[in-house]
Amino acid sequence: MDTHHAPEETVEALAASFEEGPPEVDLSVYKIEDWLTLVLFWILCAVVFLQFFTRYALNDSASWTEEIARYLLIFVVFIGSAMCVRLDHHIQVDLLYRYLPRPVGRMLATMVDLLRITFLGYALYLTWQVMQRVGNQPMTMIDWPMSVIHGFVMVGFGFMLIRAVLL
Repeated sequence: MDTHHAPEETVEALAASFEEGPPEVDLSVYKIEDWLTLVLFWILCAVVFLQFFTRYALNDSASWTEEIARYLLIFVVFIGSAMCVRLDHHIQVDLLYRYLPRPVGRMLATMVDLLRITFLGYALYLTWQVMQRVGNQPMTMIDWPMSVIHGFVMVGFGFMLIRAVLL
């Protein structure tokens, strides 16, 4: 009967690990878009829970929760995308860079960065144009203007553009 056990530790080493304090937490690595995404995500969770509770526990669904949850998800995606730009975590194909000579790969990476900045700037401009055209058109269930939704998208593109330029 051969059972696999975790590596054996001495009692002294185990006891010493409890005497160590918790590791230092460095919150300075997080930027404003990280905190904003976190807040919006937890508001989204609360709205979805409220929707679930009113639908299944009270058997009388709050009609506005579905629309607000959809918009909050849009906010989380666009504001959270700025975090991905800052950390360079967006999907990319880097296999080609491995086989190119270093100067050519560097030139290609620079061109991709310039293309990304151009795209984000143009998307920011287009979002502004949509906001101007939509104006004060109300949402479906709530009497708020749709420009609020497009405003969050524009802020997301703005954060992404700033992070792409600073990257």
